[in-house]
Amino acid sequence: MRVTRRSFVGTAVAGLAGAALRPGFASAPTTGSKFAGAGSVSLTLLHRALAALERHRGSIDHRDAIGIADFSLHSRAPRFHMLNLDAGGVTSYLVAHGRGSDPTHTGWLERFSNEPRSQATSAGAYRTDALYVGEHGRSMRLEGLDPTNDHAAARAIVVHGAWYVSEEMVRRFGMLGRSEGCLAVANSSLEEILARLGPGRLIYADKT
Repeated sequence: MRVTRRSFVGTAVAGLAGAALRPGFASAPTTGSKFAGAGSVSLTLLHRALAALERHRGSIDHRDAIGIADFSLHSRAPRFHMLNLDAGGVTSYLVAHGRGSDPTHTGWLERFSNEPRSQATSAGAYRTDALYVGEHGRSMRLEGLDPTNDHAAARAIVVHGAWYVSEEMVRRFGMLGRSEGCLAVANSSLEEILARLGPGRLIYADKT
């Protein structure tokens, strides 16, 4: 089941309030009028992400917004969803997965890995960390919070912009290029993502 931009606030946030949410989410809106987004969010992954937000509450400084990377979807789809838990909005972006997760380059993530040098994407909850300028320009470090991604910092898994993530790549090749395990986004989207989902927030990556 997927939550559309019209149903997210009323159905997902309000519906989860009694089960998955605890104090701290009481201010989440329950009407759809403020909800606007570019895609849809898997209700299954939304449940998991909000549970992770609660489970790692001691590590997450800001609970106003979260990111959900839905790697059930093909790389041509806008599958990185940035959710505003205060205002009820969602914006969806393109995001690449690691070449080790898709060795034949089909555009589908076939497997996750937390192993060094795997060049694969890791599943689980991440804390967004420091911004810096490195090999890929402006980037944001990630700290893996689960056993499935706790090597993220050592593997230098970060959020960064990439030339191989764009609508033009989708039009020409039907899919994005692949990262080495990082959450690589379009250069045109990077600054907005860094500004709205900066240090101290949760990103949850998984597939259904």
